[in-house]
Amino acid sequence: MAYRVLIAQFMHETNTFSKLATTLDDYRRRWLIDGEAMVPRFSGTKNEIGGYIDAAKQYGWQAVWAGAANATPSGKLTRETWETIRDMIVGAARKAGKLDGVCLSLHGAMVTETEDDAEGALLEALRGVVGPDVPMATTLDLHANATVRMARHANALVSYRTYPHIDGYERAVQAAALVQAAMEGKKKPRCLLVQPAMLEGAEHGRTTQPGLMLDLLAKADKFEAEPGIDVVSIQAGFTWADIPYTGPSIAVSHEPGAEARAKAIAQELIDDMWHRREEGAAKFYRPIADGIAAARAGTGKKGPLVIADGTDNPGGGGYSDTTPVLKALIDAGIEGVAFGTIYDPRTVQQAMKAGVGAEIEVSLGGQTDPEMGAPVKAKAIVKMLSDGRFKNDGPMNAGVETNMGPTAVLRLGGIDVVTISNRIQTIDLQVFLSQGIDPAAKNVVVVKSVQHFRAAYAPIAREIVLVDSGGICSPDISRLKFTKLRRPIWPLDGVNDPHAGARA
Repeated sequence: MAYRVLIAQFMHETNTFSKLATTLDDYRRRWLIDGEAMVPRFSGTKNEIGGYIDAAKQYGWQAVWAGAANATPSGKLTRETWETIRDMIVGAARKAGKLDGVCLSLHGAMVTETEDDAEGALLEALRGVVGPDVPMATTLDLHANATVRMARHANALVSYRTYPHIDGYERAVQAAALVQAAMEGKKKPRCLLVQPAMLEGAEHGRTTQPGLMLDLLAKADKFEAEPGIDVVSIQAGFTWADIPYTGPSIAVSHEPGAEARAKAIAQELIDDMWHRREEGAAKFYRPIADGIAAARAGTGKKGPLVIADGTDNPGGGGYSDTTPVLKALIDAGIEGVAFGTIYDPRTVQQAMKAGVGAEIEVSLGGQTDPEMGAPVKAKAIVKMLSDGRFKNDGPMNAGVETNMGPTAVLRLGGIDVVTISNRIQTIDLQVFLSQGIDPAAKNVVVVKSVQHFRAAYAPIAREIVLVDSGGICSPDISRLKFTKLRRPIWPLDGVNDPHAGARA
């Protein structure tokens, strides 16, 4: 008899310092899919849902498709948004009757107007429906602010092991395999989570060069080969959330009798993280002036200079409309620039009314918080208009559709600005290619991203410069005012032992 397995996704990385509340419309702009409609949307894709679809086929599951919801990072979910999507998933579990397993795709850093630990609340609600013995596993983002509550109700927390996150599919396959083994009675996993007294750790999860995160993951691989240890996940945490649970953590799923070994593994990884805690990502950021200097020095060389405006990264809740980098390029007279993107629906509508080829006076960007850069006032030529839809062609989220909303390419001097109506992070070359721009042929490419862009853009770049433009995703945590964060915590307080304030 086929196992009945509920499969669902509910993802959001919540920047609680953002002014932008997250609504149901924000989910609809990326995707908000009820029930079985998620299957044709994600079949053949390389994200978590694609992985679960393939696993269901491989194991012959009778899948219960509860729905899939994902929105661009921003501020707290409204109560309506949270309860509507929660009830879609929990309601599907109730309606399904007897279930043998549950496979979820969550982020791990979702905050709502009523829940600081939204994933923990969702897992608890599902556990209340399916009972204590049904195996339940979830994938998490590497930047999850994972909690003891999540670990209490899930049998496994299976986090990404790459940043850029190019292994969502593989992590879903791993989670599904563990659920299958548990349903067959071959495994009885339980999850242990330990969170140290640290706000930041593991270089924010950077895996594109040798460093702490790769060293931790290499240890995790060895630990997973031990008898009784099923999954060892390392969460680097998402710093820009004022909740008690912000920061790195270790999750170890283990078999009965291996709890002591699981605790020792978590402690060893936390000790490594603590002893190398000064290896932080902030050192990789440079002033905007360094990006301009690199643009001037590299003119005529093969491949574009990629300037990453990391502190206005919409993938971390940035507004995607700050203008200091754009203004610096204009002031410096840099030519041959592709700029992706500026979120400015009003200017897009202005361009659409004018039409392709028209010259218009724009007041571009700087609409959400002018203190992070005033609008750029300039003459612009409308080069292209589109619906802003394309499919990622990899390596991150290959095959998944992205919707930038109504989109206009505006030429300001020597700069082509992809101006959009839905905030998205620039992770794929199709952000430009779909709009008639070849980024590989440009002198400079600007991306609103901090790390994910590297998967697609590093292969074409002559050089990459990550700049701090003063956006809300700045690595300077002294700019953040925490009121709910557990204290004491490193580096805000004097902490001598990361285990002293640990949660487990």
